[in-house]
Amino acid sequence: MGVLHLDALLRPASVALVGASGRAGSVGAKVLANLKSAGFGGSIYPVNPRHSHLDDMRCWPDVQSLPLAPDLAVICIPAPGVPACIDALGQAGCHAAVIITAGFDERGQQALLDAARPYGLRLLGPNCLGLLVPGIGLNASFAPGSALAGQLAFISQSGAMATIVLDWANQAGIGFSHFISLGNAVDVDFGDLLDWLGSDPATSAVLVYLESVTQARKFMSSARAAARNKPVIVLKGGRSAAGQQAAQSHTGALTSSDAVYSAAFQRAGMLRVHEFADLFAAAETLARCRPIRGDRLLVLTNGGGPGVLATDLHVMAGGRMAVLGEVTVAQLRQVLPQAWSGQNPLDIVGDAEAGRYLGALEALEDCPDIDALLLLHAPTAVAGSEETAEQLLPALRALRWPVLTCWPGGIQARAARARCAAAGIAAFPAPEDAVRGLHHLLEYQRNQDALIETPSWPAEDGEIDLDRARALVQRCLSRGIRQPDTAESLELLEAFGIPAAAGLRAGDPASAADAAAQLGGPVALKLLSRDISHKSDVGGVVLDLESPQSVAEAARRMQERIANSHPEAALEGFLVQRMVRRAGSHELLAGIATDPVFGPVIVFGQGGTAVEVIADRSIGLPPLNLSLARQLIERTSVSRLLAGYRDQPPADIAAISDVLVRLACIVIELPQLAQLDINPLLAGPRGVCALDARIVLEPAAGPAGQRLAIRPYPSQLEGELRCAGQVLRVRPIRPEDEPAYRAFLARMGPEDLRMRFFGMVRALSHSELARDTQIDYDREMALVATGSGPPGTAEILGIVRTIADRANTRAEFALAVDSRLKRAGLGTALMSRMLDYCRARGLREVVGFVLRDNQPMLALARRLGFSRDAIDEDQFRVSLRLDKRHG
Repeated sequence: MGVLHLDALLRPASVALVGASGRAGSVGAKVLANLKSAGFGGSIYPVNPRHSHLDDMRCWPDVQSLPLAPDLAVICIPAPGVPACIDALGQAGCHAAVIITAGFDERGQQALLDAARPYGLRLLGPNCLGLLVPGIGLNASFAPGSALAGQLAFISQSGAMATIVLDWANQAGIGFSHFISLGNAVDVDFGDLLDWLGSDPATSAVLVYLESVTQARKFMSSARAAARNKPVIVLKGGRSAAGQQAAQSHTGALTSSDAVYSAAFQRAGMLRVHEFADLFAAAETLARCRPIRGDRLLVLTNGGGPGVLATDLHVMAGGRMAVLGEVTVAQLRQVLPQAWSGQNPLDIVGDAEAGRYLGALEALEDCPDIDALLLLHAPTAVAGSEETAEQLLPALRALRWPVLTCWPGGIQARAARARCAAAGIAAFPAPEDAVRGLHHLLEYQRNQDALIETPSWPAEDGEIDLDRARALVQRCLSRGIRQPDTAESLELLEAFGIPAAAGLRAGDPASAADAAAQLGGPVALKLLSRDISHKSDVGGVVLDLESPQSVAEAARRMQERIANSHPEAALEGFLVQRMVRRAGSHELLAGIATDPVFGPVIVFGQGGTAVEVIADRSIGLPPLNLSLARQLIERTSVSRLLAGYRDQPPADIAAISDVLVRLACIVIELPQLAQLDINPLLAGPRGVCALDARIVLEPAAGPAGQRLAIRPYPSQLEGELRCAGQVLRVRPIRPEDEPAYRAFLARMGPEDLRMRFFGMVRALSHSELARDTQIDYDREMALVATGSGPPGTAEILGIVRTIADRANTRAEFALAVDSRLKRAGLGTALMSRMLDYCRARGLREVVGFVLRDNQPMLALARRLGFSRDAIDEDQFRVSLRLDKRHG
């Protein structure tokens, strides 16, 4: 149900406590005490048939006797009575309930949902600690204390973790906008709360303790929407691989659930941390630092030791140090003593006072090779930490890079850190803390970059033969084949444009010899058997066979060996492939695995027979584009070899990236594909070639796109329409449309802008334009009509946008058309296509808001069957029921 009635849960004006008690030590007594002591400004209604009063408060015998319907009910009665209580609350008009009670099995939890569903009543829990909203004085929990008010929201899947965090935060003076324990999350879950908190103005960042996700697409859609607005920082429990099932393929064996979670967090633009204290430290760093664009760090220090330590930590974590150019070094020489280090880290000597720091900062100001600054200060008798910080703050605030400061030490250093924090400058007690903060910034920015990528499928790629691929899959499944052999697997790759080694199938040793003669040159001989997953483990692969005779002999020996070691295995023949020799090439693994939570994932890493031992791999969620594929490659150790070293030229990274994108296309187009291994994928300076492949098929449970955690670019919505004598292309908006969208708005006159945006509009910023062009297709849609612009470009000539509510019942639309095409029918055509899309999505109603003097838009709405209602003297609300076709 999305955010429906979450205001009643997270911002209630009245609360009923069902199960209120005066018995010391009971949950009902603790919750009542918390409600009374936190300073809640609304009404509190204790409910218990055994009491007329509890302390100084009137107590009501049951829900039906309450004087009004509470916004929120807190339930802490025995489990058998909770469903009936929820039904009574729903009948009374209550919209949300926190179920602290535990002890529900699967059937009991379903009874809770069944009781709440007719009324749209939202449920938090059961088996939860409750929630706290300090800003309104609400403590609807049995936590051992209250929370301080602040701007951080915290969501926990663990009640015990919630109490630990609350106690620690109170000691540290950290406050919250919301503090929420999910419990079993039978209704309200991470996705719902991220949706609501992501747009809550009282929340600056969302912190999450998470152990599992059940609805992956809902979670990803909500997380991506929230992360576009504010930092979302995640600490996940259950990182170990204990209990993981052994997979049938190399890819499956390498795809740990926790690794997939990391890939999901990265793609959602969230920041994952691995330690409890880092949840809050990372939130503070992100709030106090400018966005970072690279990893080149400049360390400015008055002590060599701390500077060297920070340098080591940064480089060992994969970062780079800024290199100072000759001009910058010359400027530094003019302001620094002769004993300065002369390089980065920039040691300006132990007697440095604030003036020397300021001189160095001024000399560094125009250096083009710095991405971030770490300023370290060890307290000395010449320059105390607090005094130095006070004098440096104006200059630090004015710098164009993200600035991190480190003030190691005791009393003086603590005061310096406090002054920096009060001024909005990130301050740390030790070099390792500062470097960790820097890498939080870097990881967050990388994930934010991944968030705004919107991959599209190369539907017009002439190298992809979908009919051939689908026919092959259908042929296998119709014969009951779940694991196509190597020849069939390589054929599938070729159908998707992935280069594969040439080969011929042979039924017996003599036929294998004939195939070798036909191919010519040295060949590889591979066993074909659906019963043997890893052929090389059983001697089922022989390389570098020079003659047909040697091929026949190797095939006979292979038959004998397999008959002895695997008598139950059915031998279906051999695959004879021409040997592929490419100097400087690397054996890689590329494939597809299916995660039980997040669905299909793309796996990349170092390949070969020792792939599990080396365990160098990265995981990405499809769909992918070339940029995301390159990021997937860069997260592996083998990427350093692929970049070239010594006399070894770099591998063709573009070709490797293209393979990963095509694997993502396979996921989107073939719902029957459960696993795919390419091992090895030979990659070198001259491109790539798949030498071996293995596939696992399963009957499709629905369209392929439905199983993806991130909805792919909806290429099926692309089309054409005729308008004003020209053919326009209609398609969903994409991130790369930002320049064309900016130009489209620039061409609109002041009156057109007023009609579209209900007022005078300044030029939209990059972030505003990005928000409009980098959309989540799972929750909104924007169709653009494009035509020919200046040579080599396409102009946006019209755009229609709808944003659906999380219940998927109603969408609000907006429409704008280029002034040159007014009255040409473009607005009607675009709106009609959008209405068809909304009907197909299952929406019930489309609404819009139109100024009274926007007569063309009102006329268009009338032609399409919209009704209208006056909101005020300036505007109408127009609406169309989609379950009633306009005749």
